[in-house]
Amino acid sequence: MWTLERSKDLAFTLPAGYRIYAIGDVHGRDDLLGGVFDRIDADLRGHRARQAIEVYLGDYVDRGPRSRDVIDRLLARARHRDTVFLKGNHERFLLDFIDDPQVLRSWRQWGGLETLMSYGLRPSLNPDDAELAALSAALRMAIPDSHYGFFEGLVPFFTLGGYYFAHAGVRPGVPLTQQVEQDLLWIRDEFLEWEAPYEKMVVHGHTAVMAPEFRRNRINIDTGAYATGRLTCLMIENDTAFVL
Repeated sequence: MWTLERSKDLAFTLPAGYRIYAIGDVHGRDDLLGGVFDRIDADLRGHRARQAIEVYLGDYVDRGPRSRDVIDRLLARARHRDTVFLKGNHERFLLDFIDDPQVLRSWRQWGGLETLMSYGLRPSLNPDDAELAALSAALRMAIPDSHYGFFEGLVPFFTLGGYYFAHAGVRPGVPLTQQVEQDLLWIRDEFLEWEAPYEKMVVHGHTAVMAPEFRRNRINIDTGAYATGRLTCLMIENDTAFVL
């Protein structure tokens, strides 16, 4: 267990009675997501919380083989749990591809073809312009309305108490209330290399690490689930945080 150190300047705590379960980048690993659900449910049976919130940090699709099944699981989970679903850059790719077929030329390098296949499409490895247009239209038809509503309803950040949750991180030097979506979904080096404290503890994914990374100003819980088989869930309550 790792316990956040109290600071006279920054109180990294949650309001009394709240517990947050933060889940890292799923990337099409429906099998691992089911295991996380089991761990959360077991923890709640053993330690009741007045208000338990599950915060998913984005990148539900791409790379792994079962993006569609991941969305089905998350939608079912949301029917009986308090959930917050953040937008990741990979969901941005998917939505952009529906509007602009040329997006697949870059998206395919980051797992887009696997997502298309999970929705029943069969793209070639190097589609021409005509195929790109056909795939874009076919994906919009193949995505159930409930899934499309899910993607459209994703939020760029969530904050509670002394914690701020974003997919990729935040822009150093910019107040949290003024962060822009582009940074929240995409930022990397400037955020990762910043060592000074932020207004709140930032919990993020986006940059895969071998084990959850605890820094004085941020916690990274993207453990590369699609490749490593490790999907991390961070439990936060009061001023304590540990991997479940």
